[in-house]
Amino acid sequence: MDLQLSEAAIQEFLSPIWLSLKVAAIAGIIVIILGTIVGKFLARKQFKGKAILETILIIPMVLPPTVVGFFLLVIFGRNSVVGQAIEWFFGQPIIFTWWAAVIASTIVAFPLMYNSAKSGFLGVDSNVEEAARVDGASEWKVFYHISIPLASSSLITGSILSFARALGEFGATLMFAGNIPGKTQTIPTAIYVAIDSGNMKMAWLWVISIMIISFAMLLIVQTKEKSL
Repeated sequence: MDLQLSEAAIQEFLSPIWLSLKVAAIAGIIVIILGTIVGKFLARKQFKGKAILETILIIPMVLPPTVVGFFLLVIFGRNSVVGQAIEWFFGQPIIFTWWAAVIASTIVAFPLMYNSAKSGFLGVDSNVEEAARVDGASEWKVFYHISIPLASSSLITGSILSFARALGEFGATLMFAGNIPGKTQTIPTAIYVAIDSGNMKMAWLWVISIMIISFAMLLIVQTKEKSL
């Protein structure tokens, strides 16, 4: 198969890749921060309704992406209170923007980070944390200097898997952010359109690109786990 491209085709090829990496990076940062904080808070906390709360947090992992996209449209649509507030504040709706892709990717990637963070913090010896508190360390210092370093393996794994999941998000992104070339078109949506239009050359190039990126990230996870 001839994979040579003109200058215009190269721009067409690179645009979804750069946007996907930008969306996945921002969504990944949000997910890492929220997943780590929530995972630490819920790791050993016991309270009424915890099971329901955790189910809500991880349900995007098993829901069809189109269902996630539907709820995002309902929550952030122009007829919702949240959507109207965003439009009033920013002067435009959030749907069909690349920030919508960030939100969609964040929602679907969060369960992976949360589960990894929770498992990591559950594996931390609580006696070590308590000893630091007895020595006068604040909760923040215990969290930053003890809990995070001891759970770092799980946190790194969760971070990489969350980034990979955000990079490959398709259904919710297509419904919520749309597929606007140069604006909201990510690699998965670009592949879908390329196949639908019969442009197999571009479809192959995008498929190969995302497979290389995903393979590299998963290889890092596997190598790290085997080194422990």
